[in-house]
Amino acid sequence: MSASLAPECSERKERYDTCFINWYSEKYLRGSTAPSPECEALFKEYKTCLNAALKEKGIYDMIKEARKTSPNGGSGGAA
Repeated sequence: MSASLAPECSERKERYDTCFINWYSEKYLRGSTAPSPECEALFKEYKTCLNAALKEKGIYDMIKEARKTSPNGGSGGAA
C-alpha cells in the first residue's frame, strides 16, 4: 500500500486501505455490495486528517478553486 500524501496521515490511510481490501475481497467480490460501516468510519478519519494537512500546507484552497472550474462542475471528488 502506498503512503499518504500527508505523512502524518499514513497510519490512518493504511488502516483504511486494509479494511477496504478485506471488504472488497471477502464481501464485494462474493456478491455483497453493502458498505462496511467500519471502513466508512476509517475513511472519514483518514479524510479528516488529510483535509487538515492540505489546509495547513495551503493546498486545500487550490483544490477547492480547481473544482469550481472543472468540466464536471466540481461535483466529483471528496471535499
